[in-house]
Amino acid sequence: MNSEFSPSDIDAIYRVIAARRDMRHFAGGDVAPETLRRLLAAAHQAPSVGFMQPWRFIRIRRPALRDALYEAVQREITASAEALGDRKQEFLRLKVEGVRDCAELLVVALCDHRERYIFGRRTLPEMDLASAACAIQNLWLAARAEGLGMGWVSLFQPEEIKPLLKMPEDSHPIALLCLGPVHEFYDKPMLEQENWDSRRPLDSLIMEDGWHD
Repeated sequence: MNSEFSPSDIDAIYRVIAARRDMRHFAGGDVAPETLRRLLAAAHQAPSVGFMQPWRFIRIRRPALRDALYEAVQREITASAEALGDRKQEFLRLKVEGVRDCAELLVVALCDHRERYIFGRRTLPEMDLASAACAIQNLWLAARAEGLGMGWVSLFQPEEIKPLLKMPEDSHPIALLCLGPVHEFYDKPMLEQENWDSRRPLDSLIMEDGWHD
């Protein structure tokens, strides 16, 4: 294989991917401005359908706004717990967010006026979401390489937080990203550690020439 990257470069990529964790426990502290800029630049280098670059990042600076977002998350945690039925108490024992504990809180949203982007979305309009998810993954991997933890919180009602952020009506928030120093990274995904679920064997997810069980 002819690659412009050295074996150690290639190894580092796979190591960072394997070491990435959805973090919920943070150690306070801060993220240096130049580091945050590098992370957001990495996110902005993500691929996007039709080169639409649908991602928008809102950095939360005001404590009162962070508190309001935290309360919105807590309301959805309660609603999700009720929807989980028999697993309600098991779910409530999990730590599923670090909104108040992280050094930086970012809201990721899909841009407004997305209907004008047709290239690659005429039959799959959700590709804007897929593109933004790629940007989040870029940021996640870059953060892990920098020794910072990141957690993706999706426990909120989008229409509840849009007014808090003065977002356009046709924009759409998809993530609260908790970012910052951590005391340690989980040995394996936290939900796997807590026996919420387990990683499926790769071979069980690969098919050839059509869908089959």
